[in-house]
Amino acid sequence: MPYAVKAKQEGKRVIHLNIGQPDIKTPEVVLDRLKNIQREVIEYSSSEGFTEYREKLATYYQSKNVPVNAEDIMITTGGSEALVFAMMTCFDAGDEVIIPEPYYANYSGFATMAGVSVKPITAKIEQNFAPPPVTDFENLITKKTQGIVLCNPGNPTGAVYSKEDIQAIADLAKKHNLYLIADEVYREFCYEGATPFSVYNLEGMAEHVILIDSVSKRYSMCGARIGALITRNEEVRKMAMKFAQARLSPPTLGQIAAEAALETPQSYFDDVIEEYQKRRDILVQGLNEIPGVKCPKPGGAFYCIAELPIDDSDLFCQWLLESFSVNGDTIMLAPGSGFYITPGLGKKEVRIAYVLNEEDLRKAVNILKEALVVFTAKETVQP
Repeated sequence: MPYAVKAKQEGKRVIHLNIGQPDIKTPEVVLDRLKNIQREVIEYSSSEGFTEYREKLATYYQSKNVPVNAEDIMITTGGSEALVFAMMTCFDAGDEVIIPEPYYANYSGFATMAGVSVKPITAKIEQNFAPPPVTDFENLITKKTQGIVLCNPGNPTGAVYSKEDIQAIADLAKKHNLYLIADEVYREFCYEGATPFSVYNLEGMAEHVILIDSVSKRYSMCGARIGALITRNEEVRKMAMKFAQARLSPPTLGQIAAEAALETPQSYFDDVIEEYQKRRDILVQGLNEIPGVKCPKPGGAFYCIAELPIDDSDLFCQWLLESFSVNGDTIMLAPGSGFYITPGLGKKEVRIAYVLNEEDLRKAVNILKEALVVFTAKETVQP
C-alpha cells in the first residue's frame, strides 16, 4: 500500500485489482434503511448479536436449504472475527491445522494469533487449482492436528469444491475427530450453474463443523463489518461466547444494515452474478492472450490466480507502482507468494480481483501486457 499511496501522490491513477472490494452498488434496501434509522441511541447489542437479526438470518439460510437455527448463530465483526474466534476456541497453542494453499493470506495471521501451525496442501495451477485428493490431507495428520480449514468457493483461486470433495474431507475429519472450519463467504458467486455444497448440509457432523459467513461480498457491504460464526456444537458456541463478551458486541449499525440486506430481491443477485461472470470471462480471456501468461478459469468467487513470465511477483508488483504507467495509469496486483506458506511457491503468480467494471478490466489487461514486455526485457539485460 505505501507504494500505491506514493504512486497516487505522484499523479498516477492506480487501478486496484489487489483487493476484493467490489464496485457493485450496495442494495437500495440497505442504503434506505441507513438513511432512515429511527433510534435515539446507538446502543450495544447482545454479544452474540441482535436476536431479531439472527432469527431473520436463520430464515435466510433455510431458504437456501441450509438448515440453520437462530441459536446456532453468533454475529461477529466481519468474517475475520468469526475465523479468529473459531481458531481461538477450537485450537490450543502448539496445535496444527491443515489448509489447502494457495489460501486467503489472513488465515496465517489468525493461526498465529491462536499459536497454531498451518500445515499446507498445495493445489497446483497446472491442475486448475482442483481440490487436492483426500489422501493428501490424511498424510498430514499427526497427534497435533486438530482441524481443517476450507474456503468454498475459494479465495484466491476461485475453485469450487463439489459435494463429493466436501464429503470426503468431512469423513476424514470425523474419522480423526477434527474440526472442519468452512469459510463460505463467496457461496452466492458460482458460475455455469455450479452450486457450492455447504458443510452445514453434512450428515452426522454437527459436533465437527463451524461455518464462517459474512455480508461483505454478498451484498457489497465490506465496510459494514458483519459476519457470523455458525455451529451446532454447543461447547464451541459457549467457548466462543467468552471471546464475544470480551469484545462486548458486534457493530450495531452494521447489524441494522445487514438485517435490511436480507430483504434484497433475488433479481439483485441474478444481475450481480451475471456481471461477475462477464468480468471473469473478459479478464481470463485477456490474460491468456498475453504471451507467457497462464490463468485457469475460476468457477466461483471473484478472484483468479495468473502465472506470469517473471521470476519474482513481489518485485514486479512493486515495480508496477514505482516505475511503470500507461498514459498515467498503472495497476496494483497481489503477489502470489502471500497466498502460500510453502517457501518459494507463488513467486511467478499474482492474484487479480475482477471487481471493477469492464472498461477498467480491459485497460488493466493492456497495462499488464505492456508492463511484462518492459519488465521481462529489463530482467533479461540484468547480470
